[in-house]
Amino acid sequence: MAIGSQLTTHFLSLYVQNLSPDRIFSVSDSLEFEKLSLDIFNYQVRKCEVYERFVSNLGIDIREVKDLNSIPFLPIEFFKSQKISCSKDEPGIIFSSSGTTALSQSRHFVHNIDFYIQSYRTAFSLFYGEISNYTVLALLPSYLERDGSSLIYMVNDLISLSKHQKSGYFLDNHDLLKQTLQELKASESPTILIGVTYALLDFVENHSIEFPELIVMETGGMKGKRREILRTELHEVLCAGFGVPGIHSEYGMTELLSQAYSKGSGIFQSPPWIKVRIRDTNDPLTLLGNESTGGLNIIDLANVHSCSFIATQDLGKCYADGSFEVLGRFDHSDIRGCNLLVQ
Repeated sequence: MAIGSQLTTHFLSLYVQNLSPDRIFSVSDSLEFEKLSLDIFNYQVRKCEVYERFVSNLGIDIREVKDLNSIPFLPIEFFKSQKISCSKDEPGIIFSSSGTTALSQSRHFVHNIDFYIQSYRTAFSLFYGEISNYTVLALLPSYLERDGSSLIYMVNDLISLSKHQKSGYFLDNHDLLKQTLQELKASESPTILIGVTYALLDFVENHSIEFPELIVMETGGMKGKRREILRTELHEVLCAGFGVPGIHSEYGMTELLSQAYSKGSGIFQSPPWIKVRIRDTNDPLTLLGNESTGGLNIIDLANVHSCSFIATQDLGKCYADGSFEVLGRFDHSDIRGCNLLVQ
């Protein structure tokens, strides 16, 4: 009997009713997180065909999945070739990654955009306070040049919510960006500059400013524009160029509907509805303890209608307080456990 037929439509509807944004974004402790995760797992393993087949091919009896560490994680690569969705209806929006071809692009079918909006608004407020207090500047040329960016969707909304006249995007006009930063510094306006890594480096190569109160938030990625460099080297250059004591970072991706943030030193903190686990690089079904290096598994409860349990291609480690560090990415030859989907 197929997994999806083991529960009636009535019980599945009860799962959906219990998975509201208010419940997810108000999760407050580890017990509630685990209960929510198991509720979402039982919904997704029956309604998302790709996840159902993946779990079935692992030989896992879903009735035995009774705790957080028993939930299997779907390799993120499936977002490139499969429709990861719990609904047969048309999605409200499709987010896509910046792959150079259709085959290398991940696609996230988002059926309820409210989950994403409430996720990034609530997380931003948790880490930085009310967005209306900030001027929001964005240096994201490679993202603006394509459709389907979840980052642009978020930044558009944050700029709108900031309601500051000088909030907005800067493409290649670095002179105007420097002038704007100088004006905001002079007016003592709290300011956030969100930028893709290579564009921030392009700016500081030709301009410098002493603006210690500025929050510089890099979103990662050279996008093929520059050679990859160590985070410590990158942050040293950016700190000198902007005259700030540290560089903030945002950790997010097309396949997730939530973000984690670092306020310096590359250590990320997650909102309460995200947890990170570390998997063994040689045995992806085995989880490792704190401060062990391995693959990052992400539980994002906001991914209600796709898959909340994602095995990423990032390498990192977790710490006892729930924070985590990103150390690099898998070499493609080292990615295992991704051939378990029935053709």
